[in-house]
Amino acid sequence: MDNTPTRLGKATLDKDLDKLTRVEEATHFVSRKLIAPGIGLIFLALAMILAGSAVIDRPGAAVIIAAAALAAYMALNIGANDVANNVSPAVGSRALTMAAALAIAAVFETMGAMLAGGNVVATIAERLVVTPSMAPETLVLAMVTALLSAAVWINVATWLGAPVSTTHAIVGAVTGAAVAAAGANAVDWKLMSGIATSWVLSPLLGGAIAALCLFLINETIIYRDDKIAAARRWVPALLGLMSGSFTAYLMIGPLGHVVGLGTGAGTGIGIGIGALTWMAGIPIVTRQSAGLENRNQSLRKLFRIPLIFSAALLSFAHGANDVANAVGPLAAIVQATQAAETGFGVAAPQWVLLIGALGISLGLLLFGPKLIELVGKDITKLNPMRAYCVALSAAVTVLVASALGMPVSSTHVAVGSVFGVGFFREWYTRNSRRRRQYIRERGGNVDREEVADRNPDEISRRRLVRRSHFMTIIAAWIVTVPLTAMAAAILFNILHGLFG
Repeated sequence: MDNTPTRLGKATLDKDLDKLTRVEEATHFVSRKLIAPGIGLIFLALAMILAGSAVIDRPGAAVIIAAAALAAYMALNIGANDVANNVSPAVGSRALTMAAALAIAAVFETMGAMLAGGNVVATIAERLVVTPSMAPETLVLAMVTALLSAAVWINVATWLGAPVSTTHAIVGAVTGAAVAAAGANAVDWKLMSGIATSWVLSPLLGGAIAALCLFLINETIIYRDDKIAAARRWVPALLGLMSGSFTAYLMIGPLGHVVGLGTGAGTGIGIGIGALTWMAGIPIVTRQSAGLENRNQSLRKLFRIPLIFSAALLSFAHGANDVANAVGPLAAIVQATQAAETGFGVAAPQWVLLIGALGISLGLLLFGPKLIELVGKDITKLNPMRAYCVALSAAVTVLVASALGMPVSSTHVAVGSVFGVGFFREWYTRNSRRRRQYIRERGGNVDREEVADRNPDEISRRRLVRRSHFMTIIAAWIVTVPLTAMAAAILFNILHGLFG
């Protein structure tokens, strides 16, 4: 009897302590979620301080400082959404850990933006908007509304888990703001129709090239009796194809205005580098494959290093190209407020590029893992061979599109390539004669697979591409331009009514 009150008191105390512990854990969990947005807000403040230190004694300083915050916000969202396409194949195939991928992408995104993005900040808006039709103050307001509208949509898309084209977001926003500011004649609709065509063609082209690449790897290496011997023969050629494609891509695209080479010279250098890589790869692959077992798991080791290089090169190219989506309108605002001129083809001050470069890298580090996981792992399962096809397709598709004069979205190409690999695997699993023969020779039951292939429930269960992600992403692609255009037009009219 004497012990009963003691036990009750102790039980009550334990319950109270448990409640306090749960409150502390919940507080810690909530505060941890607020760290990334808090760091993002600090970056916006630092961007404003940097802009202020550069223009505080010049005309239009207040507008430029506010626009710098919007450009920083846009850069954060580009890093959170767009950069996933560059490193997700390497992460999804486990060639890189998430931490290593984030570090590589952050470094090379910054290098690309600072080294190859500063000659002329030429967003596609440079040709899309007929700037002489606008007064400088009108252009400034249009660019401010375009930046805000595009950045908010990309932020929402990232939250929804939908990789969208940041280029298309800024194109739609600039178009809507320009029409609201100066009428339909302010937009080059012929160029706009070409961009719209690329929305459809670029993911299809990327998916087709990735599928063709995977078909070749399946036929020449994976479903062969002696995989290692086949790999020694074909992997050096594949490495040469990748290095040549990336070299030509960089020489013609991001580094084109730095090295001053034309399409022919850039392509020639790419072919030369590809041939050298092919020859150098023969002894390297032979040495790497020595002692490997004759199974698919062994082949993955041969594709790991190329995927690491592809992640770095794609990040460099993205930083050089897409930094303009964030700071191109800011550069136009700087010119319009300080020189009473309108236009986009302006040399970007280093502080403008720095905001874009650091913003993209910081956005990737703080918010990028979510979409890296989605593109690299959730849409379809990637191993190093499939990831190689996605990375190669990204470079080849841009090269082909450039030769055809077709503007493309790196997001559409990369995600289209992932879908292409996944849908091809579904088709190949059901229809490949070589695969069925390979299974029979090893004692597998092909007849059971054929019965399963005719069962609707089994077909649905064995789909290799998640249809929910497919529909979400396609819907986000379709609404990006009209949504950002309408938002920018509405916002322009509101601000023009208030301040105009």
